Amino acid sequence: MKLRWSGVVVLAAFAGAAHAQSSVTLYGAIDSGLIYQRTSASSFGPTARNNGHVFGVKDGSLYGSFWGIKGTEDIGGGYKVNFRLQGVFNSSNGKVGLPDTTGTTAVFNQQTTVGIAGPFGTFDAGRQYTPMIYAMADTDVRAAQYFGSILGAWLGVNQVAGWPGTNTNVPIGALYDSNALVYQTPKFYGASVALEYAPGGVPGQIQGGTRESAVLKYSNYGLNLSAVYYNAHDTNLAAAAPTGLDNNRFYYFGAKYTFRGISVSASYGIGKNPSNTSLADYEMISGGLGYQFNPFFRITSGFYYLKDRNNSANHSSEYAVGAEYSLSKSTIVSAQLGYVANRGTMNQTIMYGQPVAPGVSTTAAMIGLRHHF
Repeated sequence: MKLRWSGVVVLAAFAGAAHAQSSVTLYGAIDSGLIYQRTSASSFGPTARNNGHVFGVKDGSLYGSFWGIKGTEDIGGGYKVNFRLQGVFNSSNGKVGLPDTTGTTAVFNQQTTVGIAGPFGTFDAGRQYTPMIYAMADTDVRAAQYFGSILGAWLGVNQVAGWPGTNTNVPIGALYDSNALVYQTPKFYGASVALEYAPGGVPGQIQGGTRESAVLKYSNYGLNLSAVYYNAHDTNLAAAAPTGLDNNRFYYFGAKYTFRGISVSASYGIGKNPSNTSLADYEMISGGLGYQFNPFFRITSGFYYLKDRNNSANHSSEYAVGAEYSLSKSTIVSAQLGYVANRGTMNQTIMYGQPVAPGVSTTAAMIGLRHHF
């Protein structure tokens, strides 16, 4: 009898251990649509020409298609170890996403992190979304969508600053950072702080290729507030030897308020090259208005203004409106319409990855279908 009960105890212990082991989840989304744009260009280059209208299938009617693997292990005491591998793919042709280096691709180009979470907050190491991107999305009625949003406006600043669009290593701010260490505090009465440091790993140059940022957020009673500071060294200079040059700085202040289905947002940002402001010094202003009619249907709109603070002739204004209807918990259909007026060297786009020639205005429309799994 003692042996039998001992066996039961051992089996119960192993069952409890197995239950506490890590869980792994496969997840993602496929998002595709039809787009029409009245003018277009073959690149984001300063000499790109207007190629006329374009009509075709485009990935990312709301956000890009992606897939990932994530897991978590409860190690006791309120602590968990987490990992995440995530990358984009183009639903129209099957290609995988872009990393920091031009001419290459990566399967997991968005997130490759391992970290720990507990009462202290969260800590993640590896390539990941920067805290500034979450802060911007939280204070934009259009939530940093791929069509006409704060994401497109911020990318517009990068395009005019010289970003070729063929990698993710942008000159102003960052969407992703490799080799990043990010600490996120718990919320305290709605307030939280995110701190990032990404060492460059350059021999003999402690600041070579480094990035650092701080984000202060508040979210409570329908109000979202964000303040962003981002600073980087040797950004977008992959062909040159890293020198620790402080050449990428971005400030952002945003707010969004939601009450009884009505959402209003506003933001102000500055992106510049602090070592030589004559090369890059841009201003970004946004405003948004939206209404959630019911749990299934909403309409959002946004205005995004960019200005070259070194030359007032270079500026652009963009207007976008979109409607989304949830067919189910996993599937959304959408319709979008946008217009952008570019002046001087500005080439702000309406749709992510659909270039517009400098100084050329355009109109775009898109219908799409997005399914989560």
